[in-house]
Amino acid sequence: MRFVLKSLLRNLLRSSLTAAATMLLVFVVTCVWTVLWFLHAVTSEKSKDLKAIVTEKWQIPSQMPFSYGNTLADGGARQPGDAKPQDSMNWQFYGGSLIQDAAQRNRENIVFFFGMDPKKFLTMMDGIDEFTQSEIDQIKKYADEMVKDKRKVVIGVERLKALHKQVGDKIKVYSFNYKDVDLEFEIIGALPKGRYALSAVMNCQYLNDAVNEDYPRTHSGKKHEMAEKSLNLVWLRVPDTKTYEKVAGQVETAFANSTPSVKCETASSGVASFLDAYRDLLWGMEWIFSPIALVSMAVVIATAISISVRERRTEMAILKVLGFGPWRIMTLVLGEALLLGALSGMISVGLTYLIVNVYIGGIPFPIAFFPAFRIPIYALAWGPMIGAGTALVGSIVPALSARAVKVSEVFSKVA
Repeated sequence: MRFVLKSLLRNLLRSSLTAAATMLLVFVVTCVWTVLWFLHAVTSEKSKDLKAIVTEKWQIPSQMPFSYGNTLADGGARQPGDAKPQDSMNWQFYGGSLIQDAAQRNRENIVFFFGMDPKKFLTMMDGIDEFTQSEIDQIKKYADEMVKDKRKVVIGVERLKALHKQVGDKIKVYSFNYKDVDLEFEIIGALPKGRYALSAVMNCQYLNDAVNEDYPRTHSGKKHEMAEKSLNLVWLRVPDTKTYEKVAGQVETAFANSTPSVKCETASSGVASFLDAYRDLLWGMEWIFSPIALVSMAVVIATAISISVRERRTEMAILKVLGFGPWRIMTLVLGEALLLGALSGMISVGLTYLIVNVYIGGIPFPIAFFPAFRIPIYALAWGPMIGAGTALVGSIVPALSARAVKVSEVFSKVA
């Protein structure tokens, strides 16, 4: 090991440049694999603690009557022995702009709200385990306030920054999916960095009251065009696959003769369908971009080790004279590459984990409902494995070259 370290430190500049290039490529691969790992996790079927999504059967986007909510929350149960979900959550989407003029709408004045029961955020939303205990306690306080005052909302820190707003501000949103239903809100809190940094949550009761009561009162009793199609999704939590199958059957049977009819699918299947639009991009990331980055790492390390071996042919010959066998010399060259690759990968992934998760709050790469992706703890093993693996592949040819050095040829040239 000491001899390997001395060899690497002999040309510190080359070793440093090789390490820097390896660290950069490990960072890139880690970010790509993080996105792919997360999306694979959310689209993989589970056997326990499942979530189901209920949506309109024949239309995208799903638009169901809000009256469906109560029946769906019970999983379509009608008989005493029917299965029921452990928990449920309704989603309504309300989007709009802080600017009334449609021509001036842009990223800095548009906001989309998840309309829901505020108390369901911590019990039904994904990724709550990413929050600290203090953040969870704060969100509980926000939920209590939102229940007491339906005009109060919470908005993600990144969305607040884009809107140039802060906690305590009051805003008016001019809706573009609920015509003439323009709502005033008070921002009471910010969702932390991470998955919900670009999201916004409102009390669904505020939207329902505005659509079903306020609008008819100000429009001569006329019902709003969205009055019977304001419910977009219903989430159900069930303990296992068997319960899910029962609930799914009950739900579809209960609404078989209703218009619109509904479908019930696992959350993983539902998310997978949302990701269809990104299929080509994700395929390219997995099967084109990642391999290119890995090959690039192997080439960088192979080039550096090859140059080192060529410069040290005389040294290799002397080592053979001193009794070092060909395999020992080959092991020495491989050891240099493995040490450099593994250390570079470990440092790179450690810094990536710290900076992305702690300071940035996740990789800002919005896909479907996922605005950011946090580096998983498993990634701390990816770095050394990527670095060492590519180093091993890249150093095989230079190591074989060092092994094949002939003492007579080297010293004849020196003479």
